[in-house]
Amino acid sequence: MNRLADATSPYLLQHADNPVDWWPWCDEAFAEAKRRDVPVIVSVGYSACHWCHVMAHESFEDAQVGALMNDNFVSIKVDREERPDVDAVYMTATQAMTGQGGWPMTVFATPDGTPFFCGTYFPRANFVRLLESVTTAWREQREAVLQQGAAVVQAIGGAQAVGGPTAPLDAAVLDAAAEQLAREYDETNGGFGGAPKFPPHMNLLFLLRHHQRTGSARSLEIVRHTAEAMARGGLHDQLAGGFARYSVDGHWTVPHFEKMLYDNALLLRTYTQLWRLTGDSLARRVARDTARFLADELHRPGEGFASALDADTDGVEGLTYVWTPAQLVEALGEDDGRFAADLFEVTAEGTFEHGASVLRLARDVDDADPQVRARWRDVVGRLLAVRDNRPQPARDDKVVAAWNGLAITAIVEFQQVAAGYAQEGPAEDANLMEGVTIVADGAMRDAAEHLARVHLVDGRLRRTSRDGRVGESAGVLEDYGCVAEAFCALHQLTGEGRWLALAGQLLDVALERFAAPDGGFYDTADDAEQLVARPADPTDNATPSGRSAIVAALVAYAALTGETRYREAAEAALSTVAPIVGRHARFTGYAATVGEALLSGPYEVAVVTDDPAGDPLLVAAHRHAPPGAVIVAGPSDAPGVPLLADRPMIDGRPAAYVCRGFVCDRPVTEVADLIAQLAGR
Repeated sequence: MNRLADATSPYLLQHADNPVDWWPWCDEAFAEAKRRDVPVIVSVGYSACHWCHVMAHESFEDAQVGALMNDNFVSIKVDREERPDVDAVYMTATQAMTGQGGWPMTVFATPDGTPFFCGTYFPRANFVRLLESVTTAWREQREAVLQQGAAVVQAIGGAQAVGGPTAPLDAAVLDAAAEQLAREYDETNGGFGGAPKFPPHMNLLFLLRHHQRTGSARSLEIVRHTAEAMARGGLHDQLAGGFARYSVDGHWTVPHFEKMLYDNALLLRTYTQLWRLTGDSLARRVARDTARFLADELHRPGEGFASALDADTDGVEGLTYVWTPAQLVEALGEDDGRFAADLFEVTAEGTFEHGASVLRLARDVDDADPQVRARWRDVVGRLLAVRDNRPQPARDDKVVAAWNGLAITAIVEFQQVAAGYAQEGPAEDANLMEGVTIVADGAMRDAAEHLARVHLVDGRLRRTSRDGRVGESAGVLEDYGCVAEAFCALHQLTGEGRWLALAGQLLDVALERFAAPDGGFYDTADDAEQLVARPADPTDNATPSGRSAIVAALVAYAALTGETRYREAAEAALSTVAPIVGRHARFTGYAATVGEALLSGPYEVAVVTDDPAGDPLLVAAHRHAPPGAVIVAGPSDAPGVPLLADRPMIDGRPAAYVCRGFVCDRPVTEVADLIAQLAGR
């Protein structure tokens, strides 16, 4: 029976025609396992996952394997992106049993969902033996199986517990986190750790804010070096922009080719803020090209941003992206082919498989003379035209609320910075920058409208949608946090009160339904489906934790409205994370980023003007804003904009009102005076 045919998840749809009698995650599947007295297989993955595809081809498309699974188990297929709560619980179990995790994730559980054996990818022969062994153990050693399951559940409960130690997330803790990151920093290649190496976007955002507060040259240099190394390496698509999920080596050369919305949104913020603070030409270009990638490759007109581009093309990883010297010559001719091979380090030996190379940028083109830049742009355009005629990776068109929130916030920040810096790059790039800001703005507004119109159902947020149809999965804490933060950002960009009102509604639901007794938050609502444990992970990993995301939104909303209870809730939640920040800085980057905003104030800037798009005071505010500042511009007493209430122009001139921690400076009308106030002088 094909129970996956109506799924909104492309990952589930990929398995709809398997010989395995898959069930979606539902109560009926567990009831069927109980009726048959068989264990459950929970198979968790996602559509862009290379090894998920491999296991599917080897095992789930195999008739013999399908028969073994159908005869002896109830098999449930889960999209981890659609059900992060299910994924979190079983990933904790997998890590507890094996010491590591990843996808595909394969969990054997009792009919009540209690996991008793976990693993990740299994080759076909090993998987067949495992199916036979588990079947025998269930029939002949039931008591031992149940005891093991009880022990795993106890371990999950301990790992996901709330009520641990608390402490203020103060300057000393944040300085210690920056020092820890500096010690763990890869001085040669940038980033942190070895292979596989992931883009540390949230750590870089924190270090940029730490640099702003302290003037630390070390924090800024870590960001500069890492950002340049990633942008020049194979992790970054040198032709179309955007970043792959991670590098399989320690020096950013060969990526795992999937491109995720969340990585690109967070990296857009990183390069945008580096550009804002330093004027760096490479950061400017990479921010622009990442915004263009989001708008061109992941935006779905009339909806939001798609989740990912696949790692594979026609079952082969990297097929779309890699080149040999001969292919460059064929595409460009002899002279330009040799120029491109030198520019992108394409050699006869290759850096990938079968003598092919991943393109890496070996020369400094951003500050080169105009002739070199013109030739580079011409070569990039011609290679991209050739590449576009190759087979292309599949796109996961599922719209995930949290990740769309991250993309909206990133594009808002990009638009704000571009307004002040756009004309300061190479003259030939001015029109390109203008075009990117226009299409990115349209995509971002599309996504926000889609979230408000489709994902908000009866006052509650749904996790996913596809083709305009909202899914059944309830939003988790990261959805509420990321979307509320995005709506606060959009309120600042547009001056429209409805976005602030929507953010407040989401935060009120979070405070009512997700709050934990210790001041922290659970990842699922109190009326959500009850799993074997209620997840409450405080650490930032590939994306901000739900706790960090909701705190970021609470801080912004409190600053925009002046309602102190939201700030108090943010401070209480951060106090539950502070002990982890002090010990594990690499896994609390977003929490530390928000902590810097609270230390800063955050500043509240209202620019009263009839020209909210281009007033020089507004441009200066965005350019010189301290960490986490909220900035709104528009006419005095604009409806639904608390920061503009009762704030007139001064002698008929636009004026800026700067407050910090609900204490305000005198209004100013000169840019120099505003910059001085923002610098704390």
